[in-house]
Order: sequence, then C-alpha cells, then structure tokens
Amino acid sequence: MAHILVVDDSATETYAFKIMLEAKGFTVSFANDGLEGITKAKALKPDLILMDVVMPQVNGFQATRKITRDPETAEIPVIIISAKNQETDRVWGLRQGAKDYLAKPVNKTELFNKIKALIKI
Repeated sequence: MAHILVVDDSATETYAFKIMLEAKGFTVSFANDGLEGITKAKALKPDLILMDVVMPQVNGFQATRKITRDPETAEIPVIIISAKNQETDRVWGLRQGAKDYLAKPVNKTELFNKIKALIKI
C-alpha cells in the first residue's frame, strides 16, 4: 500500500492520523516540523505528504515550497491540513505547491477522496 509522510508537531494529531491511515492500509511515517519533513521527504520518497502549517523552525508553507520545488521531491504531492482555514491561507498554500488544502478537524471521507485522487491505491 502507499506510504504517507505526516508532518505535524502535535502528538495528538499525529496519533489520530496514524490510526486513521493505518486502518486504511497505508504505511505512515512522521516528522515533527517542516525541516524534518523536508529531510524525510528526500530520504523516504513517500507517495504523499500531509503537511501542517503552524510548526517550529520551518513552517508548513516553507516546507511545502522547498519540497515541491526541489527536483528530488517535486513529484511528491503535498496536501496541507491546517487549523488556518482562511481563504488567503488556502490560496497561499496552493501557491507554495500544495495539491490541496484541508482545514482541521479533517473530514475522513474527504481526506481519503483527496488521497485517492492524487495517488494510485
């Protein structure tokens, strides 16, 4: 099954994503901030990345931009999932290279539909 990298600094959020994604058969890896997310994206080459925005060191917008503009990782689709749910945040996230933008708390059905649209499962 597909491999998903979850980049989020909240232990509660990462645990919820772990349960939700593993129940659907995905392999899940985690990064605690944007910098670690960039490093793991290069090392693991996941099929998809779920990216939070508000994180220490490198935020999700910066990490998404680095991942989607680096030839080594540019083909990995990024879905931003954030509590920042203003239209300007969504537009900015998409301008950084994200394929989609979902607001927290995430709707499971909507998330799985977005994942299916971006990767072959």
